[in-house]
Amino acid sequence: MKKYAAILSDMEQKLDDGHYRSGEKLPSVRNAAKAYGCSTSTIIRAYGELEKRHAIYTIAQSGYYAVERPGASFNHDGSGQIDLSSASPDLNVFPYRDFQHCLNKAIDTYKYNLFTYGDSLGLDKLRLTLSSHLAGDQVFAKPERIVVTSGAQQALEILAKMPFPNGNKAVLVEQPSYKIYLRFLETEGIPVRGIARRETGIDLRELEEQFKHGGIKFFYTMSRYHNPLGTTTSVEERKAIAALASKHNVYVVEDDYMADLGEEQGFEPIYAYNRTSHIVYLKSFSKIIFPGLRIGAAVLPEQLLETFRSYKRYADTSLLSQAALEIYIKNGMYERHKRKIYSQYALRMRALQDAVERHNQAGTITLAGTGSGIYVQFKLPQAVNLEQLAKRLEKRGIIVELSKGCYLTDYLEREKFLRISISRARLDQIEEGVRAIIEEVKRG
Repeated sequence: MKKYAAILSDMEQKLDDGHYRSGEKLPSVRNAAKAYGCSTSTIIRAYGELEKRHAIYTIAQSGYYAVERPGASFNHDGSGQIDLSSASPDLNVFPYRDFQHCLNKAIDTYKYNLFTYGDSLGLDKLRLTLSSHLAGDQVFAKPERIVVTSGAQQALEILAKMPFPNGNKAVLVEQPSYKIYLRFLETEGIPVRGIARRETGIDLRELEEQFKHGGIKFFYTMSRYHNPLGTTTSVEERKAIAALASKHNVYVVEDDYMADLGEEQGFEPIYAYNRTSHIVYLKSFSKIIFPGLRIGAAVLPEQLLETFRSYKRYADTSLLSQAALEIYIKNGMYERHKRKIYSQYALRMRALQDAVERHNQAGTITLAGTGSGIYVQFKLPQAVNLEQLAKRLEKRGIIVELSKGCYLTDYLEREKFLRISISRARLDQIEEGVRAIIEEVKRG
């Protein structure tokens, strides 16, 4: 048994290390048995297990072959582009094999239950697991108050459309903010107001004025690793927002979509400071696992539950995906993968900061952000033409995100910056990207 485990481990390590190229044929059963000094039945068993793990595949009358390794085509696509704009996770760190295992286990565990319509609130066992999982982020909620959604985006759209107990109509959003949500609010004709969020945070006096006189049903905010600013609110600010929500009967929708990508120990979200159930807490799993999973969680105050459920109506999130996620979290794979992806992103963030220090000695740009998560700002001189800058960078194979789209269309007090993301940039690309950006900014 020990020899079989050692052989299996060695084979898997070779596959992971790229010893066999994608599509390359592995040694025959007889040759592998000779190389490992074991029986052919041991090799057949090991190859069978690797096939179950989707590390290899078999062709009848031909043999065993290595599957395409995760991220191989991404790293060697030959495009030469440096993507400093994407919000999507790195293809190379997607947990393909682990999650495939969880999908298979979910089918074995839940069997026929996966082929029903299910509950619109989500799979019971997942909601129970999420209750414990969220407690690690200081979000304590019974499973009955947790709703599984088709990504955090679905929850945001439902909340914008549904009525709230305070009878108000307008949504208050930080400026700048998540551009897809801003465009949704404008397209749907939902009354929306903006409040400036700077590197230092929000003007709390202005926030209170908006809460008192703005007819605000809820305030949408990202308390940490803000998109696009990359900043995190202070403890004092989070406490103040929670207190103002209670005082003025205004709800807060806290989008903690990157909760798992930071290093702060004991970070407490706004949710943790509110005692009057005025906070809706949202979490997404797409930035840690993969966007196609389309699973988010909304923790709702009891007074919003029935209305939210009536607007959601259907069990529109795959039961198989939910069951697989429940297993993935429960067996510890999620926690392990979270540490892996965080450590890789942290290395890239440090590389970005070092590159700025080397190439920005003239102070051409101003770097702003927390150094965690995936975003930072490159604040630019007002004289720079953003569109022309982006075109020149694109010609050099560098893709960036402009600040312009991150504001409401009619919001006038805009800052000029690039939102820089490190999630899809390799370490060896970051230096080149930063140097090129600073060179082009100097051109004006």
